[in-house]
Amino acid sequence: MLFFNFNKPFRQWQPTKSNLLFSLFFLITSQVLAQKQILIPIETRQHALALQVGADQRVGITYFGKKLKTPAEYQYVPAMYRRGDDYSGILNAAYTPAGSRNLVEPAIQVTHSDGNTSLDLQYVSHKVQKIDKNVSTTSLLLRDPQHPLEVTLFYKVYYDENVVEQWSVIKNTQQGPVTLHKYASANLYLTADRYWLKHYHGDWAKEMQTEETQLTTGIKVLDSKLGTRANLYQPPTFMVSLDKPATEDEGRVLYGSVEWSGNFRVDLEVDPLNNLRIIGGINPFASAYTLAPGQEFSTALFLYTYSENGKGEASRNLHRWARKYRILEGEGNRLTLLNNWEATYFDFNEPKLAELIKDTKRLGVDMFLLDDGWFGNKYPRNSDKAGLGDWQENVQKLPHGIGYLVKEAKNNDVKFGIWVEPEMVNPKSELYEKHPEWVIRQPGREEHLYRNQLVLDLSNPQVQDFVFNVLDNIMTKNPGVAFFKWDCNAVIYNAHSSYLKNQSHLYVDYVKGLYKVLDRFRAKYPKLPMMLCSGGGGRVDYAALKYFTEFWLSDNTDPLERIFMQWEYSYFFPAISHDNHVTDWGKQPIKFRTDVAMMGKLGFDIVVSKLEPKELQFCQDAIKTYNSIKDVVWHGDLFRLASPREHDYASLMYVNEAKNRAVLFNYMVGSRYGAGTDSPIKLKGLNPDKKYKLKELNLYPETRTPIKEDAVYSGDYLMTVGFNPLLNTRRTSVILELTQVK
Repeated sequence: MLFFNFNKPFRQWQPTKSNLLFSLFFLITSQVLAQKQILIPIETRQHALALQVGADQRVGITYFGKKLKTPAEYQYVPAMYRRGDDYSGILNAAYTPAGSRNLVEPAIQVTHSDGNTSLDLQYVSHKVQKIDKNVSTTSLLLRDPQHPLEVTLFYKVYYDENVVEQWSVIKNTQQGPVTLHKYASANLYLTADRYWLKHYHGDWAKEMQTEETQLTTGIKVLDSKLGTRANLYQPPTFMVSLDKPATEDEGRVLYGSVEWSGNFRVDLEVDPLNNLRIIGGINPFASAYTLAPGQEFSTALFLYTYSENGKGEASRNLHRWARKYRILEGEGNRLTLLNNWEATYFDFNEPKLAELIKDTKRLGVDMFLLDDGWFGNKYPRNSDKAGLGDWQENVQKLPHGIGYLVKEAKNNDVKFGIWVEPEMVNPKSELYEKHPEWVIRQPGREEHLYRNQLVLDLSNPQVQDFVFNVLDNIMTKNPGVAFFKWDCNAVIYNAHSSYLKNQSHLYVDYVKGLYKVLDRFRAKYPKLPMMLCSGGGGRVDYAALKYFTEFWLSDNTDPLERIFMQWEYSYFFPAISHDNHVTDWGKQPIKFRTDVAMMGKLGFDIVVSKLEPKELQFCQDAIKTYNSIKDVVWHGDLFRLASPREHDYASLMYVNEAKNRAVLFNYMVGSRYGAGTDSPIKLKGLNPDKKYKLKELNLYPETRTPIKEDAVYSGDYLMTVGFNPLLNTRRTSVILELTQVK
């Protein structure tokens, strides 16, 4: 007698007798079922998601994992047999509807025009569109046979990068309105013995605090309800390890992220069969969305990559994809800069800024960035309590306008950038006085401010025009402006729009309005560099980074804290997008602060005139050094070698595509009991057959390196035995360049 446990994946099936009968039975059964079912594989270079249409025309996920050599064999994976149970046929649904047979968390929930709340999505057709040799999109049309409603599921595959983007388009084909109560982008189904979730939390200046926990039966929800600053407390990025926590180089791991610059939600549900359902998309909280007849709703994109070889490979997947396909000018150049914020705050005038522009040239960076405080006349922007929304140059501070500063920058052979926060308004402003109806606020309620400001209603086309014109007017009057720092400090309190008739649309339409502004801006200024800032990393997602060249990780610039933040951000975002500034935060010397900032896009926010001669010389030399290695840092592959959470030091390296150059960063993060690197650190990503020389960079004036720079090592030696950068409490940061010896 043969016994089958259909609740286990194929690799766990064990017949009670191993004989030819079992093999024949399985083969014949599979062939019979295959005749009735349509197989739709979604494949990248290394992994696959297999969809299958059952005899009942419902689409299920039958496989997720390492790509098989023969796509037809996905149909043999036993998950498809789960339809025989009372409920298990729903568990692996490709897009789980509410209100019919489903007893678990749905991906979509609706109320039809006749008030019915059930939904049954059945397969109609599918097609594959080849965009180019690397990118393709598979779409599946699903339809409810009783209530006219269509859902099209999209799977966009970036083959070489092993990245997939999923989203859905929901269309009302009924005679009356349909209300969407939940409208997820993706519905994944994973099988393992155990699941480990690594996710993040934080606050202002405490971004990317991490924890890793085992998922148990039930639902874990990651979400935001802040309206604007989606990432302030909970980023939309996470990773799930299968069977055991993945390491840098071992283990099965999925990275996921919601591409949406507002409220998001990710449900992670371990179901009754011990399989993991992941549902991600826009947060439906207070956001039921009504579709008129014929109207479509496109969900946010859900992004994921999967690796069988640990976190490091998954990161490199995302980095390559982001540089090539998502971040603006991701394969291009960036501007190093000097920012005035910590040098002046709101207290500046033309002569003071002119001196800082000269300091920009003396320092050796590319650009001077003027931060907050340059605007407002009736209500001067002398603090964060007034002026926001009144985007005219303050005549007391800048009597000759922005144009004078642009010319000063040009005369000093540097570029000029400027700070804006066009989505926001202070109650103490002319804009608030003229257009109180443009402000998001509940009528009859006391206004509740965040950083002394309120949010403008971007669901309103007039407000969209205003925000666009803030930037466009600056560029039209001053075409020499080379950079915008776009801030977004407030969250949405008392959510209400005087423009919208349906208030439950506000959270969604606000973000759609923001994207309309950014689309319009990019149509006119397609390549102008812009920093995405939101009180630090409060709005960092891949939908926003479509419009920005980089982002500000945190207002916390203490270099010791930044090592941890930059480390965690590096799992999801490439170094070319990280804005890292050298400031006066922290007690570490200027070398340590600069070395930490150089592992991303380097900038300075210091008073150059107060630097000691040796400090100034070091900074000038460091910028020249950075310009010689930045291509490797920005465009190379990242390999994390020693985690600051597991050691008294952190170590990571970037390797260029040809594997003939690499840059190795090392930092002390602890100082107890004579901490240091007592043993070699094993390097990664090199060619084992090539020979390399190591040279220490960023030496402080009048210091010497203990590294033997005439020694030659094979890549095999450096990756097998390793190299000791000789970190200790007196030598707290070390940067090494590796170059191939021919």
